[in-house]
Amino acid sequence: MPATPPVGAVLVAIPVLNEVERIGAVLDQLRLDLPQDRAVRFLVLDGGSRDGTQAEVRRAALRDPRVELVHNPGRLQSAAVNLAASLALPEEIFLLRCDAHTAYPAGFVGAAVDALVERQADSVVVPMDSAGTTAFGKATAWVSDTPLGSGGSAHRGGRTSGFVDHGHHAGWTIACFRAVGGYDESYSHNEDAELDCRIVGMGMRIWLESDIRLTYFVRPTPTALARQYRNYGRGRSRTARRHSGSIRLRQMAVPSAMVTLALAAVGGLLIDPLLLALPAIYLAALMVVSIHVALRHRAFCGLLAGLAAFLMHAAWTWGFLVGLITIRERRWHFPGGLPVIPASYPAE
Repeated sequence: MPATPPVGAVLVAIPVLNEVERIGAVLDQLRLDLPQDRAVRFLVLDGGSRDGTQAEVRRAALRDPRVELVHNPGRLQSAAVNLAASLALPEEIFLLRCDAHTAYPAGFVGAAVDALVERQADSVVVPMDSAGTTAFGKATAWVSDTPLGSGGSAHRGGRTSGFVDHGHHAGWTIACFRAVGGYDESYSHNEDAELDCRIVGMGMRIWLESDIRLTYFVRPTPTALARQYRNYGRGRSRTARRHSGSIRLRQMAVPSAMVTLALAAVGGLLIDPLLLALPAIYLAALMVVSIHVALRHRAFCGLLAGLAAFLMHAAWTWGFLVGLITIRERRWHFPGGLPVIPASYPAE
């Protein structure tokens, strides 16, 4: 049996920007069933909210001194977590990242740290189960965790634990986070996948703990969803070029299919009408999915699932292709020397 690392304190970083409707609930959820043998501190890193988020956090801090409000001049989530790591106390050897668009189960903090310790991992990631607050949001959530929506990604509704290359970030040892240099703050999206590439590239290990399940609230409108996935695609194009081999076949399937469908539609109108069969099949598949989702969930709003899937596919493809054309990116190289093994774990 591997030696048990010494008990260490936990720093929980919560990036926020105009999250007054969610931050109170998130703080309440995270403070349920905290580990008794570890000190826990919550840093809410605010990027300049103007909706009352800061006042809400200050009220929470008055009730619980473990909650602290910190100004995040970088505004982005990546900058917030990096700032938290720089503010960690010497006894804080675990860093967790939590988001205001997510609902957390009781005991999340202790479970995430336990996964790191028990698996001797450097990073722990978890699956997300999607949920919506509007009719369109519910349809988006229902289709997001299907192969059509996520391509079978293990951290989107997955049920199997194991060592992986990427997942939804839950936490790290502070030593790991600092050794790889933290998040790249030039990324507004896909910073998580880019960081995971460096973690794996430096010989460290990421554990997906499927028993810790989060509920992620998807974008409530078609416009917001399209904007989000366009940015996802743009960020992924950078990561794909910075880390060769990091993009998966399921991810390339989306832009390849969408470009093929677009060319077939143009060719069908200008050259041969038979080419229109390809986009027709795709549209039919979206309709079938919409009907299936509506029947499965017994909700008329499920009929919007096909529209949500189309927006995810098209916006991600657009962002990915535009990013490939307009953004220059250098290849990442291993910085040299041996991978840094976090001090809280014994060398194997």
